Order: sequence, then C-alpha cells, then structure tokens
Amino acid sequence: MQQLEVTKGWLPFYNKPSKPHFKLPEGAVDAHCHVFGPHDKFPYAPERKYTPCDAPKEALFALRDHLGFSRNVIVQATCHGTDNRALVDALEASNDLARGIASIKLDITDEELLKLHQAGVRGVRFNFVKRLVDFLPKEQLEIIAKRIAPLDWHIVVYFEAEDLPDLWDFFTSLPTIVVVDHMGRPDVSKPVDGPEFSLFVKLMRDNPNIWSKVSCPERLSITGPRALSGEQNAYQDVAPFARYLVEQFPNRVLFGTDWPHPNLKDHMPDDGLLVDYIRQIAPTADLQKQLLVDNPMRLYWPEVAG
Repeated sequence: MQQLEVTKGWLPFYNKPSKPHFKLPEGAVDAHCHVFGPHDKFPYAPERKYTPCDAPKEALFALRDHLGFSRNVIVQATCHGTDNRALVDALEASNDLARGIASIKLDITDEELLKLHQAGVRGVRFNFVKRLVDFLPKEQLEIIAKRIAPLDWHIVVYFEAEDLPDLWDFFTSLPTIVVVDHMGRPDVSKPVDGPEFSLFVKLMRDNPNIWSKVSCPERLSITGPRALSGEQNAYQDVAPFARYLVEQFPNRVLFGTDWPHPNLKDHMPDDGLLVDYIRQIAPTADLQKQLLVDNPMRLYWPEVAG
C-alpha cells in the first residue's frame, strides 16, 4: 500500500482509549466525529491543507462500542474536500446507526443531493477557519443553503470566535437550523461572562434555530487534560463555557468526541476521558439525556425519535 507522509507534527489518534467511568445513557449519540480514508481507497483532496493518518470506519465503529455510544454523526473532513465517498461508505456500512454532514460544491446536481440523502446525509458544513480551508464566497453558500432546505437538512458552521462579528449577518440569514461547531472556538482564557463569549450566547439566545456543539475541550483548553482517566477535572478551563450553554440552551446542544482529532499537535486525547468530561458540563441525568440522546435523535433521526 502506498504510504503518505502525514502533516509534520500531527499526532496519530490514541489507539488504546480507556473505558469511561461515566456510563452513557442508553441511545447516546457521538454527534461529531470523522472518518479519514483509507487513502488508497478514498484519496485525500489535492487541495488539502493537512494530511491525516488513516482513520477508517471500522476503527470509528469499534470506538463507538468501546465508549458506550449507540450512534454516530460523521462530519466530512476538509482533507477529503467535497469528495464524500469515504463518508457515504461509512454511512452505508453503519446499519442506519450513523448520519452524515457533507461538504458539497455549488454545481452538485439534484440527483447527487438525493443520493447523499438516501445514504444518510442530513446537512452540509461551511468552514470559515482560514488555516484549514479556502471557503466559498458567501453568495455561493447562500445558494447551497437554499438548495438543501427542501431536504430538511441543516448547516454546520465552523469558525473562530474573533470572526463572529463579521459572520453574524450571514449566520442569522440562513434558512435552516444552524449548528455551530465547538462553541465557536472561544478563548477560554477570557471570562465566560466576558464580551466575546457573551456575543456567542446572544447569537443563540436571539436565534432559536442556532444550536451548538459543546465539544472539543482538548482543542480549546490551555491547561490541558491534567487528570487521570475517570477524574472529573479534565479540561477544567473549558468546562464552564460548555456547562453554561448546556444549562441555558438544554434543547439545542450536542456533544461529540471529534475522533480522530485532526490537527492536534500538543497532545492526543484519551477518548474515554472525553466521555468522563461530560459529567462536568451536564451534571444531571436530565441534562445528560437531552445532550446525548434527545437532541441528536430529534435532529438526525426524527423518524425514530417521534
């Protein structure tokens, strides 16, 4: 098999995750994860800004079972561009236990959209993080948003907190549910009630169609994990931000592992520890069930959720 050189400094995913101490509620959904390659079958995009380690569907589904999740929402990664074949392959192999978020081009046909829908795709991702992707002009994204609305898909947006003021009007004009990745990447060295995070809270409060993933503490933390597996103080500098959103907007939050954690260079998290982290941000059984079961099922499997 041809070998690819992964991006310098990019860590492979941790392949011996601990068993979580926290028992997930029955039916829990990992609402943000990825599949990469394998590159000999699903090549990475020529325009990619990083080359990951292969992280195929078999490894993802094994992790799902090990951690105690029941379902996955697989998000198309920028390293695959708008070639959604690896995503579709994973969805079709999931026995209806996975849904997908695709990346698409403006010229996608209605027939191609329908095939993605039949495979389990339920949304598209708009990435505004400049170091990861050269994103499309907003005018083209608006056309894509209108095209997917009849399918009852939603839009996932990824951006840096400092860019929210410039993106505010665009986000609030979108005609679908909008799910924000990783709380809009707040600077956790700043206070939860400071002006930067307060602007994001206002975005959610003023726009009931906007949801947030309270995921990726390992990506946002300054202090790092600083905990043995099973302890509750891991990523404690991020937890207050996520807990605030869970408590203020309990019916519009989602959680995902972000496996296999692309572009991390400082440390590669133990996914078992990430599951234990949930107890910090959703401290009651009711909040845990909303975050992990009710909300993702309502958004991705409404026919099952009723």
